[in-house]
Amino acid sequence: MAGLLLGWWWAAFGGLAGTLMGLAMLARSRGRPALARWWWLGIAWSLLVCSVSIGVVGTLRLRAAADDPLRPLANAGAAGTFRVEITERAKPVFSAGFGGQQSGVRAVVLPARVVTALVGGRLVRSTGAVILVGPPDRWRPLLPGQQVTATAVMAPAEPGQLTVAVLRVRGPPDAVGEAAVWQRVAQNLRSGLRDAAGVLDPESAGLVSALVVGDTDGLPPQVAEEFRTAGLAHLLAVSGTNLAVICVAVLLLLRVLRCGPRTAAAGAMASLVGFVVLAGPEPSVLRAAVMGAVGLLALAIGRQRAALPALSVAVIVLVLWDPAMAVSIGFALSVLATGGLVLIAPRWAERLVDRGVPRGLAEALAVPAAAHLVTAPVVAGFAGQVSVVAIVANLLAAPVVAPATVLGVLAAVVSPAVPWLAELLVRLAGPEADWLIFVARRGADVPGAVIAWPGGWLGGFLLAGCLALLVLALRNRRLRVLAGLVLAGFLVVVVPVRVIAPGWPPAGWAMVACDVGQGDAIVLATGEAGRAVVVDTGSEVAPLAACLDRLDVSRVPLVVLTHLHADHIGGLDAVLADHAVGAVGVSRARVPRWAWKEVRAEAQDAQVPVVQLTAGQRLAWPGLEIDVLAPDNEEVMPAAESDGTEINNASLVLRAVTPAGRVLLSGDVELAAQARLLDERVDLSADVIKVPHHGSRYTSPELFAAVRPRIAVVSVGAGNPYGHPSSFTLRALARMGVLVLRTDTAGDTAIVPSATGPRAVTRGPSRSPP
Repeated sequence: MAGLLLGWWWAAFGGLAGTLMGLAMLARSRGRPALARWWWLGIAWSLLVCSVSIGVVGTLRLRAAADDPLRPLANAGAAGTFRVEITERAKPVFSAGFGGQQSGVRAVVLPARVVTALVGGRLVRSTGAVILVGPPDRWRPLLPGQQVTATAVMAPAEPGQLTVAVLRVRGPPDAVGEAAVWQRVAQNLRSGLRDAAGVLDPESAGLVSALVVGDTDGLPPQVAEEFRTAGLAHLLAVSGTNLAVICVAVLLLLRVLRCGPRTAAAGAMASLVGFVVLAGPEPSVLRAAVMGAVGLLALAIGRQRAALPALSVAVIVLVLWDPAMAVSIGFALSVLATGGLVLIAPRWAERLVDRGVPRGLAEALAVPAAAHLVTAPVVAGFAGQVSVVAIVANLLAAPVVAPATVLGVLAAVVSPAVPWLAELLVRLAGPEADWLIFVARRGADVPGAVIAWPGGWLGGFLLAGCLALLVLALRNRRLRVLAGLVLAGFLVVVVPVRVIAPGWPPAGWAMVACDVGQGDAIVLATGEAGRAVVVDTGSEVAPLAACLDRLDVSRVPLVVLTHLHADHIGGLDAVLADHAVGAVGVSRARVPRWAWKEVRAEAQDAQVPVVQLTAGQRLAWPGLEIDVLAPDNEEVMPAAESDGTEINNASLVLRAVTPAGRVLLSGDVELAAQARLLDERVDLSADVIKVPHHGSRYTSPELFAAVRPRIAVVSVGAGNPYGHPSSFTLRALARMGVLVLRTDTAGDTAIVPSATGPRAVTRGPSRSPP
């Protein structure tokens, strides 16, 4: 870790210091009693072997990566032609839609190793690790072990890693080599599992593939976010748990068939190797295989004393094999979880049994509690949050993980030969997948399910200290009573404040601009509790779903899509899937075509009608009126090949009359549409304006003068690449004395009535998942 984060020479220094300590211990072992001498010799030789290994092997690898000739070329942004060998399967990069660009996977990331490099007409001698970023269509099918040639532009790699450069590729791979036979077989099995899972609904189908082989390509982003919030994200990646489940299932089967211990052990080992081939022998899978083998060893011999040395040897071997694991979050979580399961969970289970708890229930309680306890500091350090529902969620999920995994593996194995049997096995795994999604969704919906925590090293050590004090306190009777009183006080004081009387939303809210990133999503309250109109839905499902949950909206009489750009329609399913929706309102514009097809398909699936809105219409509900100001039937709608500006100018413009005052919702209208509104002398006056197009430069001061707002809300994403909001637009509002609120800095922004007019209340920016 020191060598990666501080410089390769720190690894050499650590190896030298350890070697000197080992030699000193060897010298001190002389003349001691036999038993003590053997103890000293064991420690000394262990220290010597590890120190020399990391001091020589580790230092050489770290120095080679640090001095790789591609590093300075990457810092200069050089381009070249590279022959590389793929080392891991492609990982998709999901991008939220914006404008006319549809959301989805726009790139894939492939770790690789350089074979040859030709940069600037000269051959560069490098065998360093690189990251390829390329288009998904041709790069996604590549398998580990294949060699390809690519023309790429280099970029600097992230510091603290063995990766020497990032290669950005735009074209397809050339001179693609053949993958190994067993790699092609494993790919066919994974594809067969995906095809068989198609008999389930999309959420369950994506989860089955993720649960079995860590393939999250088909898992909806909202489901993945719910699993993260509920503390179940580890189920979406291949871990030691997967391997242990498969091996234990094979062991039990062989024991039922009355096979001997050696045959059972050989069968379990064969299943472990087979699963590694199925999931792909990538570093994360091999790490999981080693951790799973450690768990099996502890289970097989029933001795906790043997588990700790086995785990330690596994850590040493893996770090020597791949020094980058020293700074890998996934590796740290695997080691800690395995250690908690084999060292802490059995002791806790025995103590619960001694207190009269049935053994099965005791083990079911001890395993998730121990795993969560030891991994919580690492999660808090890198995520900046702590899940308070993780233990309960894992307890509820545990009974179905094993059968779903076994059924999924069996489905993958039989899919090439007997597809109908694979589909049957997947159907049997469907209820388990549905249960896991239910647990994750309900866990994520719990108010205060995730508590914000300081991030980084400080946050991790702080939580580790708190947990250590808690464990020590529980070992003492008096301190246990004190801890119980503190917990009771927490339940009596904090929970009612957070759940029964939460700080959000503010009482009497009339409008809320949801923090959905780079997009728009406005919620207008009606006079009936739980009933609201939604105007635009942002670019993704999860942020809007969370915002509506916070507002406790259950009924939506109308969803208005001001125009069909991705950052306004991408979250439509968040409204249609979980709420009673009356209709979806759109303008006469039907472009982009892909967006119109998507809106119609989602509305049809939800059995919700799509209605057309036009200027002059008035929509009314108790406590809310909406006037459609533009566009009218005379305006020319954009054609299929129209650019973004024309589509923006066809946005619906609405004015809502609420208890807090009048609110102008301007969509993404730009200068031409704004000028048309001003020329036609449309009454635009309002107390609150949703600034057009995320506060872009293309907003005229004359529009603000016609509206004369007191409050301006800018719905915009943090760190967006478009320069929104424009400083020109912000200065124009500031000169008028308008209060400007931005969702990237203020989070969800509510408008509430007061005696002096509309008042703004903000929730604070949301924390993005890591």
